Amino acid sequence: MPRIAGIDIPDKKKVLFSLQYIHGVGPKVAAKILAKTGIDPDRRTHTLGDQELAAISKELDEHYIVEGALRRQVAQDIQRLKDTHSYRGERHRRSLPCRGQRTKTNARTRKGKKKTVAGKKGVNG
Repeated sequence: MPRIAGIDIPDKKKVLFSLQYIHGVGPKVAAKILAKTGIDPDRRTHTLGDQELAAISKELDEHYIVEGALRRQVAQDIQRLKDTHSYRGERHRRSLPCRGQRTKTNARTRKGKKKTVAGKKGVNG
């Protein structure tokens, strides 16, 4: 498996899709990197030479934040929101959606497994 920017990427796939296995590289960024380095996106990763892999790696290192540094930056951004007690920070702290979605129904992904609350069995008048 070839290594780009310290990450193993699949070698049987096309370069355009292999690059997307790197955290922080999506379809647009991968296409932009390949255009800048002059590599055909339809080539398979295992056909790339050492110079081409080095060119991709250099482009990534110079112009993009990827993998561990990106994860660290996102974590710091969330921590900053929590520290300033902003609305979004409070939503992060309570593990609730931060972007205005409804929570009466849905929001199960963010809230976790349903917690059943015991209610009244019957109404005694």
